[in-house]
Amino acid sequence: MKDSVGHELSGCNSQAIDLLERGLHEMRCFATDPLASADAAIAAAPDCVMAHVLRAWLHLLGTEAAAVPVARESWSTAVALPHNEREAGHLRAIELLCAGQWRAAARALEDLSIAFPRDALALQVGQQLDFFMGDSRMLRDRIARALPAWSGAMPGHHAVLGMLAFGLEENGDYAPAERLGREAIELEPRDGWAQHAVAHVLEMQGRTADGVRWMRDNPGWQHDSFIGVHNWWHLALYHLEQGDHAAVLDLFDGPIDGHRPAVLLELVDGSALLWRLMLRGVDVGARWTSLAERWAPAAGSGNYAFNDAHAAMAFANAGRDDLVRELLAAQEQAIRRDDDNRDFTREVGAPVTQAILAFVAGDNARCVDLLRATRNQAQRFGGSHAQRDLIDQTLICAARRGGQAGLAKALEVERAAIRGQRSGRLQ
Repeated sequence: MKDSVGHELSGCNSQAIDLLERGLHEMRCFATDPLASADAAIAAAPDCVMAHVLRAWLHLLGTEAAAVPVARESWSTAVALPHNEREAGHLRAIELLCAGQWRAAARALEDLSIAFPRDALALQVGQQLDFFMGDSRMLRDRIARALPAWSGAMPGHHAVLGMLAFGLEENGDYAPAERLGREAIELEPRDGWAQHAVAHVLEMQGRTADGVRWMRDNPGWQHDSFIGVHNWWHLALYHLEQGDHAAVLDLFDGPIDGHRPAVLLELVDGSALLWRLMLRGVDVGARWTSLAERWAPAAGSGNYAFNDAHAAMAFANAGRDDLVRELLAAQEQAIRRDDDNRDFTREVGAPVTQAILAFVAGDNARCVDLLRATRNQAQRFGGSHAQRDLIDQTLICAARRGGQAGLAKALEVERAAIRGQRSGRLQ
């Protein structure tokens, strides 16, 4: 049996294929519950290899240490089943990522996409790994290579356009990124990643009014989306740059954090937003305390350096010295492990975390020294330009508070020139 773009599927029946296709579409849109669809496909056909593959990837892409054994279990089941060349490529990449080999997993998916350019799952997971590693060139190139194999009639074409839009944006190609992202949303208004790609363009160009309209005018992404918190975060950034702190707090207390998320990638958004408000002198009250409590279970994981830095923001501002110590110990252990997060942590994560702690402690000189030494390689621990802008904003604020007015002014001018506008004042 074959999927909707002609790939052979091992161990599937017609019911499982329908459920698998539903789950893949949900994943491409970042909408509803693709994990439930994958589980339903497995129930309909326990030998459906790609349903187990989808289940494994969904767990791994959350960047949570607790999910790795679950993904490994799915891999173990699938690898024992009869499977074809394409499915073997996915299984090899899953095995590598379960072992902490992020770069090798991304390379395995690159090879898979070269052989099977219509495999949207391989493209999507590969781009997510590029994003987590800060590999901006591959964010664009792995999708650009596959684009000629796609046409408007194929299920998932919208997602390929949206993925390419994001890759172009992260390489500064803003006009084609915006065009392709808007085209993707015309094809599929629920495509949360395409919505997000255009949001990044508008953020990086300082087009805050356009950004507010873009996010508020499309209800497609606003409900039942597992990238919804992050997209609400983008809307909050526009209001932040406009100086509308009340609107930012309303969004934080509503769709961003009102449901008290425990998903780490959503906690990243919460930390990043409260930190930006703090840099502008906004009193956020007890919000740090609640956020720190939800970060607490991950304090000792040392699984992904980008997450650790954002957890440190919450722990330090909530006065949770116990959790700070646990996180620092986990970072020390991560640096001794033989996996890629060792490098993410050693090169960027640990110094950024130390800078965060120094800033909260009022040691502005140390914060400045650490961030000046790190910011030009910050992409090595992942995230987007918009997310890593927090490092520059912190450096500006620490320089000003520490009496380095010349440096602070130079950095502000730099940031405003790049973004095409004067940004909200950092205190």
